[in-house]
Amino acid sequence: MGAASPAFACGQLAAGAPSRAQPSPSLQPGREGFWGRVNPFARKKWVKKQTDPINDRLTELDQVNAKNSQDIKDVDSRAQAGIHQAQSAADAANQSATAAAQQAQAANNAAQMAGNHVNSINSTVNGLDQYKPVTDTTLTFKPGTTTLTADSKEKLDQLAANLTGHQVYIVEIDAQAPGAGSVGIQSSQRLADAVKRYLVTDHQIPVYRMHALALGNVQVASNDEDSNSKPMHIRTRTVHVQVMENSLAAQGSASPQGAAPSTGQVQQ
Repeated sequence: MGAASPAFACGQLAAGAPSRAQPSPSLQPGREGFWGRVNPFARKKWVKKQTDPINDRLTELDQVNAKNSQDIKDVDSRAQAGIHQAQSAADAANQSATAAAQQAQAANNAAQMAGNHVNSINSTVNGLDQYKPVTDTTLTFKPGTTTLTADSKEKLDQLAANLTGHQVYIVEIDAQAPGAGSVGIQSSQRLADAVKRYLVTDHQIPVYRMHALALGNVQVASNDEDSNSKPMHIRTRTVHVQVMENSLAAQGSASPQGAAPSTGQVQQ
């Protein structure tokens, strides 16, 4: 038998022997060129196709991180704003409390000043008509005359010198002379006028500061009675001069005849 032709052999093989099963294209791993799946010379398109999912995932993670960072910043900003607002409110409350305390202190000081002023006014009013004696002297006249003696003038000169610079004072003058009834009163009035005239003309003592009274023939105290238990009358011509200073006289000014200065506000 001659050699079978190749075509016949192939036919027999195809007809008599079962053919080898071919793998499904879906089961075959993807290949890329000659090097298969691991291709050191892979094309850019293939590389991009493999890395795009990774890049998308990284981009998503970056966005999440950025959002978280922004949220943290927002929370921190709100927290800082709240702290600043609370601190501002606390500072404002502290300032208000300080201002209120200062106003209360000022009101207290004003009340104390008002109380002191009222007390001062009360003291002034109470002392308007309060006078105290600071010096006095007695002048003696010769019988039947109203002329001041040298000794009387010297006493009046000393009294007037001590009144220099004083304004809150009065001069009380009471005169006595022998003689019953109006005779004694008229005689004592002339003595008082002589003293007032000397103080006004020689020492410029204001008339309104002098108060004179003619007592005439004044009776002495009841314990100075004679043997017949009758009241005794004066037998000399005398004038008693007394300086009275107001309790509101200027502090620090010397009182007449070296008396201690009175305290208070000067009243004209």
